Amino acid sequence: MPSTSQTEITSQLSFHEDVAKRIEQSESRVIKAIFPSNTNHHNTLFGGDALAWMDETAFIAATRFCRKSLVTVSSDRIDFKKAIPAGSLAELIARVIHVGNTSIKVEVNIFLEDMYKDKREHAIRGVFTFVAVDEQRAPTQVWP
Repeated sequence: MPSTSQTEITSQLSFHEDVAKRIEQSESRVIKAIFPSNTNHHNTLFGGDALAWMDETAFIAATRFCRKSLVTVSSDRIDFKKAIPAGSLAELIARVIHVGNTSIKVEVNIFLEDMYKDKREHAIRGVFTFVAVDEQRAPTQVWP
């Protein structure tokens, strides 16, 4: 059985520490006010607007992580747990949760916040996958 040298272990730990530090630094937050122009006939946030905001916030976090050209390739299950009414605030928090060879996954959570009370609730969660692409739009390594 091949043994792992101390240099290899130190190199692997350094790599993981670098990734962890980069994940922490790339976390992205966006706060949106929910106005009537973003609501449906129930006077709550359109799901499509929520998805677009989530994709954009995830893209920002992924870009801050790798500083490469990225494209969205999928969104995993999106859970709408709580309706977000007009006249409230929505805080979107995006955080890298997986780094692959050419892809990166970002979890986005939306928290509903009352504008006039100290009340905050988790409303929506989803995961978005991005692929890093080069000038010819071919997949490229996401992290050195």
